[in-house]
Amino acid sequence: MCLISFNWDEHPEYQLILVANRDEYFNRPTQSLHQWENGIYAGKDLKEGGTWMGFHPSGRFAALTNYRDIRNEVPRQRSRGELVTGFLESEENPEDYLKRVEAIQHEYNGFNLLVSDTKNLYVLSNYGNGISIVNPGVHAISNALLDSPWPKVRMAKRQFEELLSRKTPEIDDLHGLLQSTDLAAADELPATGLTTELERAVSAQFIRVDDYYGTVNTTALLWDRQGQVHVREVRTVPQQEVTECTFRLNSR
Repeated sequence: MCLISFNWDEHPEYQLILVANRDEYFNRPTQSLHQWENGIYAGKDLKEGGTWMGFHPSGRFAALTNYRDIRNEVPRQRSRGELVTGFLESEENPEDYLKRVEAIQHEYNGFNLLVSDTKNLYVLSNYGNGISIVNPGVHAISNALLDSPWPKVRMAKRQFEELLSRKTPEIDDLHGLLQSTDLAAADELPATGLTTELERAVSAQFIRVDDYYGTVNTTALLWDRQGQVHVREVRTVPQQEVTECTFRLNSR
């Protein structure tokens, strides 16, 4: 995932309300949202075997964005997608899992990792200051730290807050978010190591860079306080595809 906007533990009906865009090279092979043999509900990166966001019915949630620092990225043996599946398959509590990841975080290119066991939501970035609990409320994260004020992050939070102020959101409402193709002004662009032209192209919420890179799907989810989760993925690349899952979380 490259842009995630969410409301955590603040809504009277929902533990988590979330919408996320996944940006990727169009030729990277992926499988859409489905239940894996090990029980996980997630899409799947068929190149490395991991995922960018998922649930395990045992009561675990995790999501990932890349931290963009092009100048310091190097080829690595470890895929960041394994950080999500590693937590979902684990029986460790979130803090213990993140402490173990923190000890080897240098083995990965830049990442932001969100994990929850239904009680608390935590975030860890190998560009941040250690493990943090995410406070209740509206947040957004792209390819910098949580709530970094990039233009599309500020817009995402504003969109979310405006929706919540009007109504209790439904899945269709969430799929109306994060669809802006507006580009940031030159003086608001971050410096992540891309050319100015590319930096501006990826400053949109919904990205299209020619015919090789951009937003490939948007995922929306509603996780209610009784443990029921409804997830819908709308995929636009390589073709239009909608997949949907509803399941209940049961804490171990």
